[in-house]
Amino acid sequence: MSSARAIKSAFESMLFTWGEPLDVKLAAEVMNINWKEAYAYFKELQEEYVQENRGIQIREINKSFQFVTNAENSDYIQRLCTPVKHKRLSQSALEVLAIIAYKQPVTKGEIESIRGIKCDRVIEGLEKKELIKEAGRSNAIGRPILYGTTDEFLKAFGFRTLKDLPEIDDIENAITATETEVDEVAAAQISLFGNENVPDNQG
Repeated sequence: MSSARAIKSAFESMLFTWGEPLDVKLAAEVMNINWKEAYAYFKELQEEYVQENRGIQIREINKSFQFVTNAENSDYIQRLCTPVKHKRLSQSALEVLAIIAYKQPVTKGEIESIRGIKCDRVIEGLEKKELIKEAGRSNAIGRPILYGTTDEFLKAFGFRTLKDLPEIDDIENAITATETEVDEVAAAQISLFGNENVPDNQG
């Protein structure tokens, strides 16, 4: 059996080559080891990068791992790369995304019931950005589509799993706040997701 050092070296090469988040079970199959053992090696490797404050770090997303740049170097990266102007997610998109994140799996009808307005266009926009996806069909009349968030959602807002979402006692009341509360709710939603810069092309 390969040594721990050799396995972690192989994982580094896999992460570099794969680009996308590398599933632990897939990496374990390649190395012919138990996935729990592989997960432990990934965590060790991740910690080594943190301790050495490397320019590249390893991020975990739903039992998958991916190379990312060190957040401390973001200013230098921005100077190096040609800036691309993106629109932020609209208030409507944030509301729908918050409902889906906390109520999933949820139907369009349930989302509209909470918001009080149609949201076809917003859902379509979030699907195009791959922040949400179809998560099956409800058993209700007509078997409407159920929606849930994606790994892209976790990546965009810096969450490792859905368990990392901040606790909200009543998402319905937060979304249906009175007009005098709108600014406070908007600020809370931005704080909730921790990222205003997700590109938005539609609503």
